[in-house]
Amino acid sequence: MEGWGGIGVMMAVAIGFGISSVILSQFLGPSNPTPEKEAPYECGVPPVGDARERQSVKFYLVAMIFLLFDIEVAFLYPWAMALRDLGWFGLAQITVFILILLVGYIYIWRKGVLDWGPESDPDYHVAKVLGPSVVKRYRYGTGN
Repeated sequence: MEGWGGIGVMMAVAIGFGISSVILSQFLGPSNPTPEKEAPYECGVPPVGDARERQSVKFYLVAMIFLLFDIEVAFLYPWAMALRDLGWFGLAQITVFILILLVGYIYIWRKGVLDWGPESDPDYHVAKVLGPSVVKRYRYGTGN
């Protein structure tokens, strides 16, 4: 069991356990399907509308910004491990790095990318008749 042998055995045991659990649950588990049990469940709220409802672009912007900042913060760990070897030059580099992140954060903050309320959404103000997607999106917690 030198090298990769132990990892191979562990993977085989894990895959075997997963497959045997699924097969045994088919034979031993109760089977009483009803329309209520087969309906999609979303946090205790019954599903309303179409699943293909358009999402705001701000959702994707915030997701991309989160990933960007999250990945950049991951670069801080190797820097912290090598801090003693880098000395003052490494400190200057990370200071510039954090300043660039700070400027980017202030830029997206000033552009309103992080604003999620209905007062910052142009679709909310433009909509003359509140459709189901607009009403559903702003119904909880905003007083609308």
